[in-house]
Amino acid sequence: MNPIQSVVDLQDVDGRIRELEREAKDLPRRKAQESARLKAVNSSLDVAKNQLAAAQQRVAESESEATAAKDRVRELKILQASASSNKEFQQLSIAIEGLEHEAEEADARGYAMMDEIPRLERAVKEAEAKSSGELGGVNEFCAELDARLAEVKAELDRLAVERAEKAKLVNPRTLLYYERLRTKRWPVAVPLSADSVCEGCHLVVPPSTEQMVEHKMELVACTNCGRMLYRDL
Repeated sequence: MNPIQSVVDLQDVDGRIRELEREAKDLPRRKAQESARLKAVNSSLDVAKNQLAAAQQRVAESESEATAAKDRVRELKILQASASSNKEFQQLSIAIEGLEHEAEEADARGYAMMDEIPRLERAVKEAEAKSSGELGGVNEFCAELDARLAEVKAELDRLAVERAEKAKLVNPRTLLYYERLRTKRWPVAVPLSADSVCEGCHLVVPPSTEQMVEHKMELVACTNCGRMLYRDL
């Protein structure tokens, strides 16, 4: 067996660990994206509710203004009935006319806003339906992501044990070289092609390096990138 086989086996385990670690980092990001999307949907619902509440408040205020003006009109008409002079009567008439105009304007504003209420109520119902639908989907998807994350972590724990066993089979000097290089180059161990090209950096190695690979020496490094070379595993 080629002596570098133990390194390649270790590298296979490390490759799976790298993939799972990337997935473990990506899963929370995807969950955060879904939560942000749901938050945006709920924000739209809040806006619709606030718009409806504001419209209802304006209707109530208009009705209150109109009622207050009408009550004042009735009070002034009572005073007008007992006016002591024509001047006083005319002054009260002007005041009554102004208040009646205010009441009409307040009623008009209230009626106009009341016409908007059904549309705003529909908008709230639509936003509530969308929020409810999204909530179920997001919760289900997030639960799937959580379950997958648990699986990934469990698999990483298992692979950590397997890696430790694989590492024991590698020559200590070779393992030290591998561990140092894998933080800078990946993969660390790569095939040397039939035309003497390193499959890591895709450059041709010198004949002397090729000869060492042919003799199946355990640690033969590419003179260009430093990766460990092998052939015919």
